[in-house]
Amino acid sequence: MLETLRHFSPREAVPRIVADFAMVQMAAAAALVSALLVQLYAHPQANGAQLTGALANYYLTNFLPLSLIYPVVFLAGGLYTRSRNYPVPYKLRVALRAALLATLIFLFVDFLATRADALPRSAALAFAVLTVLGAVGARWLKYALADADPAFERAAVASVAAPEPVLVVGGAGYIGSILVRKLLEAGRKVRILDSLVYGDGAIHDVFGHPNLELIKGDCRNIQDVVGAVHGVSGIVHLGAIVGDPACEQERRTALEVNYAATRMMIQVAKGHGVERFVFASSCSVYGASEYLMDENSEVLPISLYAHTKVDSEQALLDARTADFHPTILRLATVFGHSCRPRFDLVVNLLTAKAFQDKLITIYNGQQWRPFIHVRDVAEAILRVLNAPVWAVGGKIYNVGDSRMNFTLTEVAAKIQAAFPETRIEHVENSDRRNYRVSFERIANELGFRSTLRLEDGIAELRQALEQGQVLDYTDVRYHNQRFLETWGSPVYRDEVDAQVMAAFAHALHAQHPAPAVTGQPAC
Repeated sequence: MLETLRHFSPREAVPRIVADFAMVQMAAAAALVSALLVQLYAHPQANGAQLTGALANYYLTNFLPLSLIYPVVFLAGGLYTRSRNYPVPYKLRVALRAALLATLIFLFVDFLATRADALPRSAALAFAVLTVLGAVGARWLKYALADADPAFERAAVASVAAPEPVLVVGGAGYIGSILVRKLLEAGRKVRILDSLVYGDGAIHDVFGHPNLELIKGDCRNIQDVVGAVHGVSGIVHLGAIVGDPACEQERRTALEVNYAATRMMIQVAKGHGVERFVFASSCSVYGASEYLMDENSEVLPISLYAHTKVDSEQALLDARTADFHPTILRLATVFGHSCRPRFDLVVNLLTAKAFQDKLITIYNGQQWRPFIHVRDVAEAILRVLNAPVWAVGGKIYNVGDSRMNFTLTEVAAKIQAAFPETRIEHVENSDRRNYRVSFERIANELGFRSTLRLEDGIAELRQALEQGQVLDYTDVRYHNQRFLETWGSPVYRDEVDAQVMAAFAHALHAQHPAPAVTGQPAC
């Protein structure tokens, strides 16, 4: 409640409070009139003037002051604050929950306060129904009209979107290339910071968009970061050496890109007054557990990649202030076709193997993993960006869907269903990662649930392979570790970059030592 009041915006909320309060009064008037008519119909001999006076007196002396319960409960329930930028079904659920709760509280207090003079039962029932229908129906009508008039909807989006661009670090990557398109489609201005290690093919078709700016730069270079951060409304940090094999191969680079660059970016963002910072972490921070893990569960990283994510999360949370609001997104295992395809992800790789080799190998098939489609990841990030910064600041969200926890054996079965000729081999190895994850927080607070199933991702990957969009899934361009191993990536431009990264990564270098190297890839 205190957090809600702290970020209460009178200019936006007061008209809606007045409208809802008027709706409650109209519902009460209609209920009282209906009660009067019922009484007169049931008792023709009753004194109509006396009944009318009694109900009018009840309204003025009892109902009117007690009806202030409604705006208080509606405000506390987030009806005027945190729900305003959320998806329509979630908004309607918030309105329904708030209306029911306020009505129950009102009727209870009214009974305690008035006893004999309480609202007649018939009027109470009518009032409750009309109030709930009014609170939910008015909002549904608003969104229905918006759907019928796309221009109105675009104007509404434009009115809440910040005029400054959103910075997407790693915007030419697997997730970033999808997110950039979603932001542009929503009318947002976008600035990309990316070293284009894997090329610009993933975003080439949006070059020239009036709302897009591309900065080719290294997230470890302080000049590049300062230039990219200047004048932005928020930062989405997707830049990283992704995956356990790639991090183990490039240990020092992983420490610097995944952790040191994040720490540097925090300081630059705070220095430029950027309030919103969205960080892509991973559910792999949960390591190995037999329990259902939520955001309050203990993290148990068992790989360098997971360690860098945990340490970056802590750096962000420690940096939180009244003017800097980081949001951490622990992504489930991502799958699906993207503008920058990847076939070093379990579902994508197994689908390609089933398509081409008719044989897939499952390691430790009883291990659990949560899964999410790459387009759903982008949608979740967009939800966070559209939410009030105070509502998501300092929060950790598991990003996925509780319906999408599967064992690797179950994943193999779904792929085999799409490719019936495929044989499955089961092998045990030393990889002990095993985690099932709860995604109820992001569902309840942001109204997010996955829209694409594993079967959908498998089907679109099959289509991409059949249509020749991907000619050879073994190409090093589609495998982070093999690409870095084969081609490497840009080295530091000068010694200053190396010294800055060494300073920010100093603590972790001691925990995760790496052999000396002569050149460092960029993110």
